[in-house]
Amino acid sequence: MRRIVTGHNEDGKSIVTIDGPPACSIGEEAGGLFELWNTDGQQIDTTDSIDRADSEILLSPPDGGTKFRYFQINPIPEGIPWEVLQDAAAEAFERMGAAQHRVDTSKHPAMHKTNTIDYIILLKGDVSLLLDEDEVKLKPFDVVVQRGTNHAWVNLGEEPALLIAVLIDSDLKE
Repeated sequence: MRRIVTGHNEDGKSIVTIDGPPACSIGEEAGGLFELWNTDGQQIDTTDSIDRADSEILLSPPDGGTKFRYFQINPIPEGIPWEVLQDAAAEAFERMGAAQHRVDTSKHPAMHKTNTIDYIILLKGDVSLLLDEDEVKLKPFDVVVQRGTNHAWVNLGEEPALLIAVLIDSDLKE
């Protein structure tokens, strides 16, 4: 994956400041999540060369911040016991500092709820969006605006699914 980040030189002219793969990724054995860019709600100096994706990978952005990420969801092999899936999901969410976001996993081990507005696009694969009361099968290039709901992504196919997402910290009202 190639990531191109622009900025300005000392003369105020536009330049490329980063051209290469993302600095951080996790969970490649489970599909993978690659941070592309993050903001923290503070002013950004476009003349710096700071890689704002080169940080600890956390599920949610900080207060007033955003996350731009690419992630892959692999199919779940047949025959894995529910308890094993619950334990694996709990460990994955713990690694991303997001154990508290697993509010109700009775429908699926990967269910979680964040205080974010998320823009997600399925690029490739066979994925369903699970909600407490609904399930939506997506086709490539379908777009989901996820507004702080308890949800999970499930790969129903035989090949990895690729998605891209922008997460925006939000003050949500239920």
